Amino acid sequence: MITFALGIIIFATTALLTVGCSSDAKKGTSAQTAAPAAEKTDKIKLNVGYLPAPGDVLFFVAKEKGFFDQEGLDVEMFQFTNSGEGLNAIKSGKLDTGAFGTAAPQTFIAKGTPFVVIAGMQSEGHAVIAKPENVEKFKTPQGFVGKKVATVRMATGDAVWRYALAKAGIDWKNQVNIQELDSPAAVIEAVKKGTADVGNVWVPFVEMAEAQGLKTVEWSSAYMPGHVCCRVVAMEDVLAAKKEAFVRFDKALIRAYEFYTQNPDETVDALSKYVKIDKELLKKATYSGKIHSIPDPDKKRFVEFWNAMKKVGYLDSDHDINRNIQPEFYKEALDRLKSEDPNNVTYGILEEGYKANDL
Repeated sequence: MITFALGIIIFATTALLTVGCSSDAKKGTSAQTAAPAAEKTDKIKLNVGYLPAPGDVLFFVAKEKGFFDQEGLDVEMFQFTNSGEGLNAIKSGKLDTGAFGTAAPQTFIAKGTPFVVIAGMQSEGHAVIAKPENVEKFKTPQGFVGKKVATVRMATGDAVWRYALAKAGIDWKNQVNIQELDSPAAVIEAVKKGTADVGNVWVPFVEMAEAQGLKTVEWSSAYMPGHVCCRVVAMEDVLAAKKEAFVRFDKALIRAYEFYTQNPDETVDALSKYVKIDKELLKKATYSGKIHSIPDPDKKRFVEFWNAMKKVGYLDSDHDINRNIQPEFYKEALDRLKSEDPNNVTYGILEEGYKANDL
């Protein structure tokens, strides 16, 4: 049986959030004050795609707090509704990179697209929602048999849910009526109107659904603890052509991660420019502990996810997925930051996480 333990890196995030919120916390200088030499050179242009959700928080913080700029990058951000749209934009060359789940890029990879993962962005953070009177019906996988389930095509939470059904002996291809919609907002509406019995969404749409009278049936972490979600991907040839740019990009994400763990209010301010919902709801979604935003590529769990999806028939491929994740970009970025700020606690913790998850 494959197990998906939360591991050292999620523990590290929890620890840093706790430390970062204390009044006497020691903050690393690089994410707060240092201006790397890269900002004195001509900036490298990168077009970056995102989903308007807390799962892409490191993008938003890196952009709004100037970390991309300080690392010598000219980053332009482009919003997408779902992962499939964003990944098609990367594949066609309209984007250089973006973070669009794990199930979606692995689906593209299984069909021959040479996407490569260079960093992490989000783990967990998806949930099943239903009307209050129907919640108990779906507390076990057997409750979904014969029901109408609304989901977003290629969403990671959807894949995790199908994995849970298959583990329970349910043929989700034939025993469940799955409705693939374009957006999590459409899923919420389908459940509210009764055209679907239950739905799969991600944060902050989980919290938005609850604000509209729906209830959470179960979080994706209950189906597959510690599962990866949004990974930062790029096309193989683009990575080769812009290697230095992507190392700098990962540096900015690591610095954004430190800021996110230490400055929740300012992080939510940055988020609110891209995720247009009430700030208190946004803060709840971002810091609930149901979602984890971490720049570590987490090769171990990315490969485990691939193997699990093949086992339950979500993916059909003999491809070696190890070829599609290159933690070396992240490691180079982390090494450079540690050289600039050797005593930074955050970087030390991330290095331990790298040793556990990526070697």
